[in-house]
Formats: sequence, structure tokens, C-alpha cells
Amino acid sequence: MSIGQELLTAREFTQAALPFEAELVRGEILEMPPAGQAHGGICGNIYFALRLWATSHDCVVTTNDAAVLTERDPDTVRGPDVGLVSKSKLPEGKLPVGALEVAPELVVEIKSPSNRWPERHDKVGEYVNAGVTEVWLIDPEERAVIVYRVDRSPRRFSEQDVLTSPATLPGFSVAIADFFLNI
Repeated sequence: MSIGQELLTAREFTQAALPFEAELVRGEILEMPPAGQAHGGICGNIYFALRLWATSHDCVVTTNDAAVLTERDPDTVRGPDVGLVSKSKLPEGKLPVGALEVAPELVVEIKSPSNRWPERHDKVGEYVNAGVTEVWLIDPEERAVIVYRVDRSPRRFSEQDVLTSPATLPGFSVAIADFFLNI
């Protein structure tokens, strides 16, 4: 749905007081149902692992569907479940009040019960086209992670694997099982 049938800009969208979770897709508001507690727990576990690494690597980690501008004219603003961006990309090293207008290095999307795989894969392509270096697509049912990078084919990690990302997150390492603690 679009407000007043006119396409919204990213700024108008991030300033709107919507009574529901939403993303802006090519100028139109897309309402999103709540993802649920397990989804939130996975977000928290991933945030925690990334935050530990980011503290000593001059990066900022976001969660809670923080707005990222992925397309312009008409604008698209996505809300990644978790994101990581270098402070050097941010004005004065701080996150903006509205949408992030630079590509984060990493975006994490967790499949919710209401999501279909084609929607997730379209979103991954959108992030990559916007300049995101790496996208992690989390599958809670399979307890797995599919890692998409600009420079290689997608790679699947299972719960028994350890995830590293030498090019994007040098020195980072986490057991995939840690993403699903208490889930």
C-alpha cells in the first residue's frame, strides 16, 4: 500500500509513524507481520557474536530491522535483521537517525515463518546490487546459514560448522550452533 497513492521517498518512509512493521519497496509500503520469539532470539545471538568482533574492528552492528536504503527512484528501504558497517563509512562515525545510505559490509536476514524462499533470494540480490559485500541468509528450520558474497558462489554452513569470513570480517569465527542457542 502507498500513502495517498503516491510513491514515498526513503526520508518520508523513515519519518512516517506507522502502526506496524514495514519496509519500503520501490516507493510503496510493505507491511510485515511480527517474526516471533525464536526469530528475535536468533537475531540476538548473531548480534552478540558480531558485536564482540566489531568492538575491536571499528565497526557498528545494528539489529531490529534498522533501515538500509537499497534502491533509489523509486526508493527501497529494507530492514535487515542484523547489519554491520564500518565506522569509516558513517558521517562522524555515527549511525544516522534515518536510513543508512551507504552499503553495510554485512547484512543478515533470518527466514521468518511468513517468508517464502523466492522473496529471500530477491532480497539477497537487492543487497548485493546495493553494494553489500556479504549476506547471511539464516534458515532456522534447517539450522543452517547460506553465505552470499559478491566474489564467489553461495556457500551453505550447517549447525556443525564454524563460520569464518576472512575477507569481510578478518579474525571472526563463530560456531553456527551458537546462532541457535536456546531456540
